[in-house]
Amino acid sequence: MTSATQRRSDCAVAGTLDLVGDRWSLLIVRDLFFRGPLRYGDLAVSAERIPTNTLADRLRRLEDAGIVDRERYSDHPPRHTYRLTVSGRALGPVLDAIATWGTTHIPGTRRVGAD
Repeated sequence: MTSATQRRSDCAVAGTLDLVGDRWSLLIVRDLFFRGPLRYGDLAVSAERIPTNTLADRLRRLEDAGIVDRERYSDHPPRHTYRLTVSGRALGPVLDAIATWGTTHIPGTRRVGAD
């Protein structure tokens, strides 16, 4: 979703939601932000239990958008470590704002990751 022709509009909020507005992408960013570079299996066992086909799709989308970078650590079979790019790390204040809103307005929630 990096081309202007693929966006719904020129609205910055809509454009950001096109990249990370689904129910899984920011959780992947959260895990990489707070836990550092992770392997696929590490991401697959997060508390929210993202389906593996969805995880693979979201990692590909986040990589295409320049939010996540991957580095191969095994050739046979091919396996990768995923980390946030500078652009991905810049989502930190967004994660903080969402967590702050959630703990303020959703009873029983807590900050996860920064613990």
